[in-house]
Amino acid sequence: MHGAQGRVTFLGAGPGDPGLLTLRAVEALGQADVLVADSRVHDVVRVHTRPGVDTPLQPVTDEASTASAPAGDVAIDAGESAIAAARAGKRVVRAVAGDPGMDSDAAREMLALAGEGIPFEVVPGVAAAVGVPAYAGVPLRDGQGTDVRFVDAATADDRCWTELGVSDATVVVSTTLQEVSAAAGELVAAGRKPDTPMTVTLAGTTTRQRTFAATLGGITQTLKQAKVLPSPDGGQSVIAVVGERSAPAQRDQLAWFESKPLFGWQVLVPRTKEQAASLSDQLRSYGAVPAEVPTIAVEPPRTPQQMERAVKGLVTGRYEWIAFTSVNAVKAVREKFEEYGLDARAFAGIKVAAVGEQTARALVEFGVKPDLVPSGEQSAAGLLEDWPPYDPVFDPIDRVFLPRADIATETLVAGLIELGWEVDDVTAYRTVRASPPPAETREAIKGGGFDAVLFTSSSTVRNLVGIAGKPHNVTVIACIGPATAKTAEEHGLRVDVMAPEPSVHKLAETLADFGAQRRAAALEAGEQVKRPSEKRPARRRARTS
Repeated sequence: MHGAQGRVTFLGAGPGDPGLLTLRAVEALGQADVLVADSRVHDVVRVHTRPGVDTPLQPVTDEASTASAPAGDVAIDAGESAIAAARAGKRVVRAVAGDPGMDSDAAREMLALAGEGIPFEVVPGVAAAVGVPAYAGVPLRDGQGTDVRFVDAATADDRCWTELGVSDATVVVSTTLQEVSAAAGELVAAGRKPDTPMTVTLAGTTTRQRTFAATLGGITQTLKQAKVLPSPDGGQSVIAVVGERSAPAQRDQLAWFESKPLFGWQVLVPRTKEQAASLSDQLRSYGAVPAEVPTIAVEPPRTPQQMERAVKGLVTGRYEWIAFTSVNAVKAVREKFEEYGLDARAFAGIKVAAVGEQTARALVEFGVKPDLVPSGEQSAAGLLEDWPPYDPVFDPIDRVFLPRADIATETLVAGLIELGWEVDDVTAYRTVRASPPPAETREAIKGGGFDAVLFTSSSTVRNLVGIAGKPHNVTVIACIGPATAKTAEEHGLRVDVMAPEPSVHKLAETLADFGAQRRAAALEAGEQVKRPSEKRPARRRARTS
């Protein structure tokens, strides 16, 4: 009897959208010792594994050698890797695209495990043949309920096509872009009417998704007119749905995914890395593809003694108030606390003010609930409007600690002094210009590869232009407020979108409204909806004609 027995979990990673993994899949990935994943889904599942997980298939060879290996060999390697790891007592996750039950290689691997007496389990995933039509707004069944048939064009034989030709079932065909026309031809030859509605979806459930509505007889023409065929990517998988029930007329109302306001937009978020995550999540919910480019790096102050003195003063009761004007100020104080072995209890008896919802959230995460957040504008001026004047009867101490960046906050300091407070204005951190992004990002910024760029402060405008160059004039420029917009205009940029209030979330929301209006205008004019970056002049074509 050998030692602890391993097990294999066959896991469906879904059709492409990372959000379609099931809770059970995420749990299994978190417990895996070994991950054996198809290359198409590796990036989707890898983020949910533990840091030390072993990935025997990923990717040891160079691209040239993997390109020449037949697909079957890879499947056998995957199966053998999974068996070998399970024999060694490891918990193995074998991840496949879509659903394991629709994957013939997975079925073969399961039989091999059963033959060896190795336990395995199956975590179903969203099959591409079901998930992709759902994202394309193509229901497979309606109130009249017709049969639904799933076909893999690569393995379908004459008998299969003949059966489909005489039935009125909705047919979901898994095929490749270059083989779509052949599959349509097979169905027509077998008896389906050439005017039967058909939709073809490329890159389904991802932000590159595109759906073409046509008929069996007209699909080739439709794909050629849209310049999708002929294509060097002809081998990419597509899902085609054929049948009266998937009529394009319904699709206009049901295409919820591709009609998101910023669908497929490449949006540049020039911010500090720590602060970009929640904004990127919000942009993704509108269908955008955010690219975070750090423009500001945060560094400790050149002379840390002043900050050290102030933090010690917090503990010894030197201050009545502490005011945080940014997330970075919270971070700087928190780091000093950790250095001294202090925690949020050191704030006992001190009143805490915060400018901005994110600053307040960072404090709450630290265990501190701010006593004062501006009721109006989230700025130094807004804070001063609500700040109480110093009262010698009620305020035993007249001093305020203001940890800030090396950029001045004179307004706040002057305003507090006017209200009778003493202010310790301390540089808690320095903001410096980040190093330039990779060459391809710089090219995309200057060449119009981005559909929009979000500017959240005047310094992000100056820093982005400084490290990466000026965004192309097709790119939509969105600014958080008038001061930022003015700086953008001074740099020769046309400001298209401005947030009604200085909040990054309002800025993203306003950009989404702009995208929705743009989309509605194109549809009303009977034009194809295009992203801003697709409106670039086609210089190369002009030269060759």
